[in-house]
Formats: sequence, structure tokens, C-alpha cells
Amino acid sequence: MGRAICHHLAGRGHRVAVLDVNGDSAGQVAKEVQADGGQALAAEVDVSDRAAVDAALAQVRRTFGPVQIMITSAGIEAFEDFLTIDVEAWERMMAVNLTGTFHCLQAAAPDMIAEGWGRIVTISSSSAQSGTRRMASYVASKGGVIALTKALALDLAPHHVTVNTIPPGFIDTPMMRRPIESGAVSSMDELVARAPLGRAGTPDDIAAACAFLCSEEAGYITGQQINVNGAWYI
Repeated sequence: MGRAICHHLAGRGHRVAVLDVNGDSAGQVAKEVQADGGQALAAEVDVSDRAAVDAALAQVRRTFGPVQIMITSAGIEAFEDFLTIDVEAWERMMAVNLTGTFHCLQAAAPDMIAEGWGRIVTISSSSAQSGTRRMASYVASKGGVIALTKALALDLAPHHVTVNTIPPGFIDTPMMRRPIESGAVSSMDELVARAPLGRAGTPDDIAAACAFLCSEEAGYITGQQINVNGAWYI
């Protein structure tokens, strides 16, 4: 989803900084954007490490100037019975999915406040709206992202900075494929058969909604959950 978001924003003329825990992957996306005529840089960042986040945004400012748009899509997941989740695994889930989101937003928000304009979109999860069996830590972390989004929208509204979240539903991504291949969830064919629209969502479906929320046209939308889920959850 992050890759598709980078391409959609670059296609709208935005300069894109690609931050990823996998530096090679970040570099590949940046090269793709540049090959399409866009401006991009890459940085290897573990979002759970605040010093690394600060260093990456300092690099962005040196290259592109103040941060005007921040999309937080980094995330990990786990399938495990609640009673067997160990504290270390729980804390790592929160560190990446929730605290990592906090680090990125708190590090970027001062630029937007100073500019009097900004767009923030967090990628949460429809599982945080419905609950999902054997995913208590993931659901809790993404529920926190939704709540953080709503609170931050109120804090930043006086500065003309909008803050929204997209809770994806059934989206065909590597993260979705892994539990299917391991047998933790139903097969792709079974999931598609249950989908109201008869197909899985794509990263471009998420990216298109994200690009709109980052536009001038979306300037009066803030504090909202923009559900991109093909009517799986209504």
C-alpha cells in the first residue's frame, strides 16, 4: 500500500520521501518514482526508533523542505491466541503500529503548524472496527491508531491541518498473502467468494483514497474514518 501511495502522490506532483525498515525496498520505490519523472528520496527507518525517525525527517527537510504531508502505513501483524501472547510480542506490536505512528506524526506536525497547512493520513485497519479472532494485539494497536487520529484532528484543526484514517478491508498485499499461505486465515478464493464486490481490494484502491484526502478538495474532511473495504464492513 505504501508503494502505491508513493506513486499516486508523485503522480499528483508531490515530492515523495519513501521511509521503510527495508532500505532496499525504499530505494526501489524511489527509483520507480524517479523513472516516472517524479522526485523521490529513500531512507531506511524503523519507525519504532524515534531517533531514526527524526534523522530521516531531517534528511527530508534538507532535500525537499518542510514536511507538508505525512502518511503512516508501516505495520506488522500476528495471529495468536490471546492467552499465549507474550509481553515482548505485545510491546513490539505497539511499538511499530501505534508508537511508530505517534513518532512520525509528532516529528512532522511542527512543519505543518508552521506552514498553516498540512495533510495527515494514517492507515489503520477494519479489524479495529469489527474485531478479529486471534489478532488481539494487532487489533488493539490499530484501534489506537484510529483513536489517535481523531484526537490529533482536533488538536491540529486550528492550524488548518487535516488528519484522517483509512481502515483497509480485504486488500491483496504481501501482508495479506502471508497468513493465507500459512493457513491462519481462509484461502484467497474463499475470501473473494465472500466479498460483496466479488474481488479483493488493491493497493491502488487505498492509494486513490489517500491521494484525495491529501488534496485541496478534501480540506473540510478531518477526524474521519474513510472506509475502503468493498462493503465488507458497513
